[in-house]
Amino acid sequence: MLDAVVIGAGFGGLAAALTLAEGGAQVAICESLNYPGGCASTFHRSGYTFESGATLFAGFEPGQLFAKLIERHALAVRTVALDPVIELRAPGLVLPVPPARERLVEQLSLLPSAPVDRLRAFFKEQRRVADALWALLDDPALLPPFGAAELARHAARAPRYLPLLPLLGRPLFAVLARHGLLDFAPLRLLCDALCQITVQAPAAEAEAPFALATLDYPFRGARHIHGGVGQLANGLLEAARAQGAEVRLSDRVKSVRREGAGFVVQTRRGELRAREVVLNVLPAAARELLGLREGERESKKLDALDHRVQGGWGAAMLYLALPRDAPLREGPHHLELVADPALPLRDGNHLFCSVSGGDEEGRGPRNERTVTVSTHIALADLLGLPKAAQAARVSSVQAQMEATLQKLAPELCQSRALTLTASPRTFERFLGRPGGFVGGVPRRAGLQNYRNLAPGVAAPGVHLVGDSVFPGQSTLAVAISGIKAAEQVLAKRRP
Repeated sequence: MLDAVVIGAGFGGLAAALTLAEGGAQVAICESLNYPGGCASTFHRSGYTFESGATLFAGFEPGQLFAKLIERHALAVRTVALDPVIELRAPGLVLPVPPARERLVEQLSLLPSAPVDRLRAFFKEQRRVADALWALLDDPALLPPFGAAELARHAARAPRYLPLLPLLGRPLFAVLARHGLLDFAPLRLLCDALCQITVQAPAAEAEAPFALATLDYPFRGARHIHGGVGQLANGLLEAARAQGAEVRLSDRVKSVRREGAGFVVQTRRGELRAREVVLNVLPAAARELLGLREGERESKKLDALDHRVQGGWGAAMLYLALPRDAPLREGPHHLELVADPALPLRDGNHLFCSVSGGDEEGRGPRNERTVTVSTHIALADLLGLPKAAQAARVSSVQAQMEATLQKLAPELCQSRALTLTASPRTFERFLGRPGGFVGGVPRRAGLQNYRNLAPGVAAPGVHLVGDSVFPGQSTLAVAISGIKAAEQVLAKRRP
């Protein structure tokens, strides 16, 4: 009998399988696709290579999680520093976001009518909050569950946490208002845009501690992965295999059944038996695999988490291929586009674009540049429509995406070799995301954000990892969720 079966080779599942294998556990990882990465993967179509999602990756500075994994397992992963990390464009505004907070403050201070002293005061508070919370991601041992040693470390760090207390349950806009910055449109738009792609909520709704911390995302080891994030996903998968994990790609799991002191995992290729199960899936998919019905007592935890996911987002996508000599910046880069800052940052009005580097050979049959473009869609609204109306709605959003590109990034509209589209139904079909929900649980203001900080134990012996459980949505955060779940499994094997 295996110690654990990991279901789903997204970054949460990959980190769980690798950590288990490193700890000496007997583990198998099952993935329905023939490649790993999940929502943060690299896929191939018509001879071209695209990122599944337009995504920015952090955690690659020395001492941070991905940097340590690359070094420890000698992964053949090349990362590229970005400067600027993101370029924010809106009518009348082009704001490069550099990899250093001080440079960003200086750039904002040079804009017309910038309230320099208030800007500096805001970013001083922002840094204090970010330093306190990012330390938890740099050292996952500080995240729950805690032993005596970890509690002692937190007690010693208590002065760092005190400034967070007045922020709990309040939106980021309240902090901007306190600093007298709501009328400074460039900062307000930057906060909106960065919050939307990190905590999945605009600044008027985003829980202030999470939002202030994620404003640091460009400054915390943000990198581009040469050749695509699939290079990192494949590297982690092969590292797990080298440590003894059984890797089963193209092996969809059909059901998970409790039997005696363990579980029977029924896959397309047969049965696996394990003492514990790690599910890198959404709560609704976990419920289905476990054979539970919504409202059952055993499904209570999954139902509550699924309800929060249902308030989240889907994504409409454009996948573009441009000639090698297209008029683009030579290196890889990210654009964040807002067509009308007065409108919600969704439905094609707000785009995040990831552009491959000019030296990334193999992105297309003639070494074309490839671009992944995404926008948020409120799935609660979309899924309430009839099927035909849903398709029409997605088509209208994708038309708005094209209009925003033409307006703010015309260089991405010239001489395309290929244009592909994707919708929430695409994510549901290929990635097994029920309803097409992506991005996890929005961190909207409220104390509910602090009620479920422990690892996602769905039931005895069943661990949930991924973007719907703490610590959150980013690739770095979901990998940490996998590590914490694996540590719980390993703790049970120790005398």
